[in-house]
Formats: sequence, C-alpha cells, structure tokens
Amino acid sequence: MRREFKLPDVGEGLTEAEIVRWHVKPGDSVKVNQIVVEIETAKSIVELPSPWAGVVADLLAEEGQTVDVGLPIIAVDTGEAAPSGTAGAPSAASTEGPADRLEALADDLVPRPPAEGAVEPGAHGGPAPKEERTPVLVGYGVKTGAVKRRTRKTPGQGAGQPGQAQPAQAQPAQAQAAQSQAGQVANPERVALPGHVAPAEAGQIPAPRTGQERAQVLAKPPVRKLAKDLGVDLATLRGTGPQGSITRDDIHAAAQEPAQAAPTAQAARQGAPEVAEERVPIKGVRKMTAQAMVASAFTAPHVTEFLQVDVTETMAAVQRLKGLPDFAEVRVSPLLLVAKAVLVAARRYPMINSAWDEAAQEIVVKHYVNLGIAAATPRGLVVPNIKSAHALDLPSLAAALGELTETARAGRTQPADMAGGTITITNVGVFGVDTGTPILNPGEAAILAFGMVRDAPWVVDGQLAVRKVTTLALSFDHRVIDGELGSRFLRDVGAMLEDPLRMLAWS
Repeated sequence: MRREFKLPDVGEGLTEAEIVRWHVKPGDSVKVNQIVVEIETAKSIVELPSPWAGVVADLLAEEGQTVDVGLPIIAVDTGEAAPSGTAGAPSAASTEGPADRLEALADDLVPRPPAEGAVEPGAHGGPAPKEERTPVLVGYGVKTGAVKRRTRKTPGQGAGQPGQAQPAQAQPAQAQAAQSQAGQVANPERVALPGHVAPAEAGQIPAPRTGQERAQVLAKPPVRKLAKDLGVDLATLRGTGPQGSITRDDIHAAAQEPAQAAPTAQAARQGAPEVAEERVPIKGVRKMTAQAMVASAFTAPHVTEFLQVDVTETMAAVQRLKGLPDFAEVRVSPLLLVAKAVLVAARRYPMINSAWDEAAQEIVVKHYVNLGIAAATPRGLVVPNIKSAHALDLPSLAAALGELTETARAGRTQPADMAGGTITITNVGVFGVDTGTPILNPGEAAILAFGMVRDAPWVVDGQLAVRKVTTLALSFDHRVIDGELGSRFLRDVGAMLEDPLRMLAWS
C-alpha cells in the first residue's frame, strides 16, 4: 500500500520548511524511525525519520524546494494490502464525483485521525475502533487493523441531490474530467481534479480557466496571500505541487517573468548582463533573523556607546594561556577573555543581564548568564548561547566557545541552543572592521561588539608607543539600562581587557 508522509510541524510552530538533503532514494528500504530527510526550518536543520517501514516509492519534493506543512514529501510502499470495498460493489473511485475528490484532497492536506469511539463514515457507519500504534518519532505512527476511510457515495448518488443521478450534460467540465480518468481507477491519487489541467506541451499556451475552475484552484492560504501581495492571478497558473496545487515557487516564478525578459539588442551591444537583477527568496534563518531584528529595532529604544581599549596585555595573556596544559585541547582566542570580562562585569552590574517584560510591566533581572555568541554561518546569522556560562571556569568556557562555534558553522545548531539567551557578544573584528552598532537580540537588554585588534599609536606613561588597540561598542535597551549603568559596564569590561589581572581581582 502506498502511503504519503506529510511534512509535520516539528514543534516550532513553523508553516514551511526547505528540503536540504535526502538520505534515501526511490527503491531504498526504510525502517520505522530511520532518518530519511533533513529539512531547514526558520531556526535550524532538523532530521525527519520515517513513520513506516517499507520501500521508498517516490520523493515528492526536491532538494532546495520549500514545502508547506501538511504537504506530502515522500511516498512509501508499506507492503500492506490496500483496503477493498464490499464484494460486488463498484469501485469507490468510480462512484466518486470530482467535487468529492476535491473535498477529500483538502482533508488529506491536514490529516485528522478519528477520535476513539467516534462514528467512522463509510459503507456501514460503524464506530471507529481504538487505534494501537507503534511508537514513532514523527507522524501518527503505524496503525494496526483500523483503516481510515472517507465518505463514499452509493451507486445511485451523484454530486447533486441524494439518490439522484447527475445529468450527463449538466457540467461538461466535470464530464470531461471523468472521461480522462478511464484506466486510472486503480490509482485514485493520480486521478485528475476539477480545475486541474495537464501541463501544456512545449510551445503551447495553457487555456484560461473557466469560472468554475477559478473557484477550484488548489492553493493554501499562505500561498494565496503571497499571490495577492505580488499581484499574481492564481487562475492563470498551472500548479506544480501535489495534485496540481499551486506552490510558493509557482508564485515567485510568475512574479519574476517580466524581470527575466530577454535583454534588448542595444543592451546586448553595451555588454549589459542578461539578468539585471536577482531575487532571492526570504526563508529559513534569513527570514527569522529579519523578523527578530525588525521586532527588536522598533520595540527596544537602542543606545550605543563606544570605547577604544589598549588590549596589549590581553593579547599577551592569550599567548601565555595557549602554553598551559589546561588549555592544550581547546582553542584560546581574545574572544575568550572578552567573554570572561563580560561575565565578571555582568555580576557587578546585574541590571545589564535583564529583560523587559511588557505584558507583566516588570523588569526581569536574571542572576544567571546564558552567554550568546553571534555566529556567521552559510545559512545566515545565528546566536546560540552557552548555558550557565557564569558558572564555568576559564578552560570550560574555552571548550564551550569552541564547541558552539563549530556546531554553528556546521549548521547543526538546534533551536534549544538559541533559546533563553540573556546577553550577547558579536565579534565583528573577524571581518576586519573596527566596530558597529549591534541590534539587540530579542529578549535581551545588552549586546557587546568586539572590533578588530590592530596596531595603533597610543600614549603610555606620557610617551607615544605602538600598542594593540580595539574598539568596543555596547548597545543597550534604554528602558532598562540608564546611560550611567551602561557606561560603567562598558568601562569595566575595557579595564579588564587593559589589565587582565582585574578579572581575577573582581571575580
């Protein structure tokens, strides 16, 4: 029996996900809970296991494709016998009108398992038996015995009044669709739907939809909203999704058609590029980052202060730490001592490590530090955090920083690793810039930017010398942190980087 696995909500409230990599191909055997695909949500990459055992019949989504939750992504042949109707009764597909199949398709997109004891619609209308399932990691699991059915029409019933056959010429479009189903009854899932026209052959222009077809366009509400925002008429499209449904990619492709017209002869002579602009879909981490930054920038009143610091002694301390046995297995960098300075200063000024609770009209002062480290990855900006960083000694903090960075760059950061941060450091110096004006991570009151360390002239004991200098920038939520508090915190972080011995004295 062919079963289709629909993209689930993996617990983050997502509405869509991108197929990153398939672990199987058609013809492969799979077991229950075997990982079959990696998807990228708005927060992380998640591995999805198969809820059934069997043989992969088809991959219904390609790598790089964005799929809405509830749409099928893989078909598995479980080897189970397909449910059969009553002996002597005509096939369910043969007695089912186009409107019934459309209704059934809409129901299949978001499956709802019957409740225990509920009456199951079918030929006999008996109560649905209790379902016993094999535990699986996603989906509804492997059922034993019970088979889900949808309402079937009796042979004497059509799409009109009960017990009355529908006139053969009443709806020509439906009659034509019914004729096209001859020879395909054995596989009802591939029967043409009302309003769904086979893709046009090369060089042909699809005929406009009729009024009835316009009303029966298959598209989910988010896709319809996207079409409205981009000014695309759904009725002019032929969907590439399951059962001819229209997808986001179809909308974007239709919206880009005018921009992708061939260049004029004059532009070609002038050496202009064939495509003057490119549109990149906003999805995954980029989409989440954009939403978070807009929410933060227009919710918390940002203030940014700057401080230039002589970090010559810090750079020397980094070199000495690298030679100690306790740091032999970890990476030691200036960021380690910056992180330690932030942790010490946050203990001296607890209000820095707090959050504004708008609903409760309270300031939440946190006496623990989940230290966020902004990381640039191929998927975009992520901000995982080190849980209870305040309780770690220096070697443990170095190990945690190394593991966090490696996991983020490999794209394996999980949603839990990015939740619950209390204060953040962004190391913009690795990009060769002096500093920036960082935007607060939502739910936090402060973020420190650590700029590039460079040789610069500096006055030492009244004499001009070349020293290692960096620039720190502290952005904070002015609802929570006054200018005096922010200045004191930034001054103390700078003082500890000028003389690392102060970290020991203030710890």
